[in-house]
Amino acid sequence: QARSLAVDLGLRLESLRFLVRDRDRKYTESFGAVFASEGIETLKTAPRAPRMNAHCERVIGTLRREALDHLLILNEAHARRVLDVYAFHYNGHRPHQARGQLPPLAQEHPAPSTDLTAHRLLRTRVLGGVINEYRYAA
Repeated sequence: QARSLAVDLGLRLESLRFLVRDRDRKYTESFGAVFASEGIETLKTAPRAPRMNAHCERVIGTLRREALDHLLILNEAHARRVLDVYAFHYNGHRPHQARGQLPPLAQEHPAPSTDLTAHRLLRTRVLGGVINEYRYAA
């Protein structure tokens, strides 16, 4: 299964540096050897630490609640497209509390508008309207 995953990832495997996994006995030494041969270091979660993977679980939950629960995924290509569009939205537009309501790719807040009647509000539909992004027209 590890070789199949490595083949499926193809060129994207080169960009990976770590594989984080739990301590389940189903992961044998040969499983780790497949990734080690590709230069990927396998990291095990701490024993008896069920919350250690909390950041990953939180992002997966957000992805499911905001996008995947509202869409019918047709095939792998469709799933990849949905994930790419959502990742662009998540990093480029969606506010993050830990960054003072800035998206991860934003450097600073936009200048505040004093006269709201002078600006037109534009809506951009993301994922066919599942998510809406709003911006002021220039």
